[in-house]
Amino acid sequence: MGAGRRIHITGASGTGTSTLGRTLATRLASQSFDTDDFYWRPTDPPFTESRPVADRLALMEAMFLTRSDWVLSGSLYSWGAPLMPRVTHVVFLTLPPGPRLARLRARERLRYGARISPGGDLEAMHRGFLAWAMSYDDPGAQGRSRDAHEAWLATLPVPVIRLTSDRPAEELAKAVLAGLDEAVAAE
Repeated sequence: MGAGRRIHITGASGTGTSTLGRTLATRLASQSFDTDDFYWRPTDPPFTESRPVADRLALMEAMFLTRSDWVLSGSLYSWGAPLMPRVTHVVFLTLPPGPRLARLRARERLRYGARISPGGDLEAMHRGFLAWAMSYDDPGAQGRSRDAHEAWLATLPVPVIRLTSDRPAEELAKAVLAGLDEAVAAE
């Protein structure tokens, strides 16, 4: 993988950050982690109870941060400032809202099946999640949004590789690898 590559892959929900993270980690003989696994406590229904930031950071420290190489997908912009000095590259994925919504609906059906259908115990939660996810591109949206991500990316002192995630993960991984090589050549 090259010494000390610690890659953070981020973007809107549904852009494929987790899929690319796993694919890239495999290609780099590294390990992939997802911020959701540290952000959220395991609950049923899922994604209802967040961990305190200090607990997230401690868990990440225990699990992987001390390693020289890793891939972390998800979103750190609002709480991960203490991690950013360890990150060597950021990959920012974008995808238009229509394809993102289709991906999210398919993913949620696979994860939860009938639980998100009309009358299912997760129906309201699912509708709320989709509304939140689709507000990402709205100008002036609060919280995790395109505007917030762009402002955060502009502050980073590491290379940012920007990709539109309308291609298979393997092709995106090749583009990231090319971007990593370009970043090394520029150093």
